[in-house]
Amino acid sequence: MGFSDVDTLAINTIRVLAVDATFHANSGHPGAPMGMAPVAHVLFNKFMKFNPKNPKWLNRDRFVLSNGHGCMLQYALLHLYGYALSIDDLKAFRHVDSITPGHPEAHDTPGIEVTTGPLGQGISNAVGLAIAQAHTAATFNKPGFDVVDNYTYSFLGDGCLQEGISSEACSLAGHLQLGNLIAVWDDNHITIDGDTNVSFTEDVIKRYEAYGWHTVTVEKGDDDLEGIAAAIKKCQEIKDKPSLIQLKTTIGFGSKQEGTHGVHGSPLKADDIKQLKTKFGFNPEQSFVVPQEVYDLCHKVAAEGAAKEEEWNALFAKYGEQYKTEAADLIRRQKGDLPEGWEKALPLYTPADPAVASRKLSENIINKIYEVLPELVGGSADLTGSNLTRWKGAVDFQPPSTGLGDYSGRYIRFGVREHGMGAILNGLAAYGTILPYGGTFLNFVSYAAGAVRLSALSQIRAIWVATHDSIGLGEDGPTHQPIETLAHFRALPNCMVWRPADGNETSAAYYVALTSKHTPSIIALSRQNLPQLEGSVIDKGIKGGYVLHEQEGADVTLVSTGSEVCICVDAVKELAEKHNIKARVVSIPCFEVFDAQPKDYRLSVLPDGIPSLSVEVMSTMGWERYTHEQFGLNRFGASGAYLDVYKKFEFTPEGIAKRAVATVNFWKDVPNIRSPINRAFEQII
Repeated sequence: MGFSDVDTLAINTIRVLAVDATFHANSGHPGAPMGMAPVAHVLFNKFMKFNPKNPKWLNRDRFVLSNGHGCMLQYALLHLYGYALSIDDLKAFRHVDSITPGHPEAHDTPGIEVTTGPLGQGISNAVGLAIAQAHTAATFNKPGFDVVDNYTYSFLGDGCLQEGISSEACSLAGHLQLGNLIAVWDDNHITIDGDTNVSFTEDVIKRYEAYGWHTVTVEKGDDDLEGIAAAIKKCQEIKDKPSLIQLKTTIGFGSKQEGTHGVHGSPLKADDIKQLKTKFGFNPEQSFVVPQEVYDLCHKVAAEGAAKEEEWNALFAKYGEQYKTEAADLIRRQKGDLPEGWEKALPLYTPADPAVASRKLSENIINKIYEVLPELVGGSADLTGSNLTRWKGAVDFQPPSTGLGDYSGRYIRFGVREHGMGAILNGLAAYGTILPYGGTFLNFVSYAAGAVRLSALSQIRAIWVATHDSIGLGEDGPTHQPIETLAHFRALPNCMVWRPADGNETSAAYYVALTSKHTPSIIALSRQNLPQLEGSVIDKGIKGGYVLHEQEGADVTLVSTGSEVCICVDAVKELAEKHNIKARVVSIPCFEVFDAQPKDYRLSVLPDGIPSLSVEVMSTMGWERYTHEQFGLNRFGASGAYLDVYKKFEFTPEGIAKRAVATVNFWKDVPNIRSPINRAFEQII
């Protein structure tokens, strides 16, 4: 391919910038950038298709740094090629409010595709990006118009390969024959604890070949630029398998500590930096220096990338002339907008409609909206028949060669891989043309907590269809019955946790989840049938909380979610008939959305002067924000028929009434009862 001394200078510039930034911050990981600088330079300079002036160009190649602790490698590249990262931004590495944080974050730094850092997440995101590209290409490309043909490249380290999530995602990638995915393994034999021989001695190459990946090894990753280029080129030629390049490198190449774990996560010492710079031909007394010839080399490639985008723009303009509908749809999707009037497809319910499990209500919604939301793509972690996530007539996303579907299919069989599914959803969303959802039991969303957290942090619109949401699943018992799950995810910033009580609330949950461009949603759905409630309407549900049943002169407010709301409604009658107590009922299907409402509205729902009792068959943690007393389940559940389990724990009209009476009696002598909405510390904040 042809390399010169300027290429070597560019590689060493990347190394020195990583050393300077980590030293200046007195924090960071110089070792991986120093070891991977050669492959990074070859990839960006000879293979990657991108335009720094437009980091969101649809047909750009995607790059994911799964070993995100080595982010100075990526920041240096982004600076050299002309993205909006100045040399001052590199100097501000790991400083507060800089756009060069300690691990790559997609919403902080132009050119970062996904937020990485927790190991294994990035390569799993890359699988999602590759699925999204394959699906988008199969959906929109036409003869003579390959408007979508990009690759996804990912760097990963030994830590990523050890994390179970990467095994989940890479196993699926091999099954799906994703030839557009090329991963580079930084095989430097070092993790934080030292040499990998203390814990990681498996044959990774054989494992990935067993997954169905193409593999190639480059023995001299420190300086064999031709070998690196040949490996990438060969991988591009493999169309029916993802590829893994085993790149043998020296961590901290050039340092006195090269090849040891000492250079993994600590800045180099001053004397080491001086000898390193001298060795690489840099002035040891200067920092953050980029030779002009390196800028020239990188900016030339950036200009070529801009020209490629111009060529693509011309191609897309011609595409739009012949395929006007498809072009308009692709443009709309990239904006994150939904088709006009799509919400009219959401089903509406009245109390005359039969009782239905909210997982079935969710299925009804998916069957109604899949045609009006063509970007909706998703599946289940091997629970399709339980999650009810597949619409009638759906085509599976499968390699065409298998005869099981094709790449234009919109239903993904994730297999028993909850965590991998979560990270793949994040990659699907990050691609920019797909609105993803995934199904599992609510209890097993906890298996994917790391991926859900990154959805929230990354401001990604992904939807979890989380069925079997309580002890109402019955016979499977405590291992499957979620107790702490809602409290856990309700505590997560920028994450909507919905627990709808009936059909209209389920439609409301989907409406908000689908229209919230920058927030993931978990929709917790029942296995047991729920009646359609009097007073429930979508317009109220989308506020996250509302008064379902009002009563003048009420003595107590019962506040609930999901399958317990209808029991609270029945408890109102019990309280009136047997205890002469008037009760209101409030439904709060989503804390996050309710908290975003104006305070006056929240106080109208949970007013001063009335004691309140929350009712939910989950941990009571968090409910003190809304109610004076809490009735919940701060222990594990039990196995048995769901009605028997509810009765065991007294989640019945009588059990709720008993606790409501105790609430009224306790608070009756308290003057000027204040709503928890009016807590003092909220006023201070």
